[in-house]
Amino acid sequence: MIPLPLKMHVAQKEGNKAIIEVAGMYPGYGFTIGNCLRRVLLSSLEGAAITQIKIEGVSHEFSTIEGVLEDVVLLILNLKKLTFKMYGDEPQTITLSVKGEREVKGKDFKLTSDLQLANPETHIATITKPSAELKIEALVESGIGYEPAKGREAKKSEIGVIPIDAIFTPMRKVSLKVENMRVGKRTDFDLLKLEIETDGTIDPEEAFKKSAEILVKHFSAIAGIGEESADNAEDIPSVKPAKAEKSSSQENAEAGKIKIEDSKLNERIKNILSAGNVKTLGGLARKSEDDLLQMEGLGEKAVSEIKKVLKKAGMELKA
Repeated sequence: MIPLPLKMHVAQKEGNKAIIEVAGMYPGYGFTIGNCLRRVLLSSLEGAAITQIKIEGVSHEFSTIEGVLEDVVLLILNLKKLTFKMYGDEPQTITLSVKGEREVKGKDFKLTSDLQLANPETHIATITKPSAELKIEALVESGIGYEPAKGREAKKSEIGVIPIDAIFTPMRKVSLKVENMRVGKRTDFDLLKLEIETDGTIDPEEAFKKSAEILVKHFSAIAGIGEESADNAEDIPSVKPAKAEKSSSQENAEAGKIKIEDSKLNERIKNILSAGNVKTLGGLARKSEDDLLQMEGLGEKAVSEIKKVLKKAGMELKA
């Protein structure tokens, strides 16, 4: 049987860059698995990006804006550099409104509670006249990989809306290196080194784990691992050995013990609840809607998601 490698570990990390090593790989498996991971990292991780914009006084991308140094084409290129972390699935609209001589940066955008800008100091435009004004409305959506603007032109309905190329991938660079290492008496085993650089919206270690999970799911589907065969479902007797059924109250009690970190809430809400000393779904159900709205960072949309998760678990917020 081919021996399995050791668990990955972070050999070096600085900001959004890291070198991740996987030791003890059977000869040849370093490149085999390394190339798979690199491919998935670069093509299959979800991210968020601006997909369309609307600039006041501008009807198409080949325009200029009075009092703004950059033309619309260059302004769009600058907007494509903005990297977002999205905590929900719904598209988010962000706005920018500035006036007077100044440098316009990413941090001048007004974001929704479901968005976080990873590079707020990114240059957007330069206003050269005291009376000039720049107003931008942009749509941020989540996606995978790269999506050209042409794929969304057919959806454009409003005059003045300019679709732009969207770079969703949160990865900036992924390179791999394989070295020989000793395992027992053999010196030809592989040591895989992956150098990963992200855009700051995801940790390199988390990106590595997500790519590995994607591969595991695909290989499991191909091999049929974990499938429940229903071929003989009709032959299964309807009368089963006597077994005490759980009452709804017992099920609720068990659901109440589920830790917040193990729930299906998004990571942002989990972090806020944990910071507010809410550890389980049962503890969450003892909170009222007003209690949750008083927590910094929780809005009505987040509370609505909490209600849905509690309802699926057979619980509800305190009246």
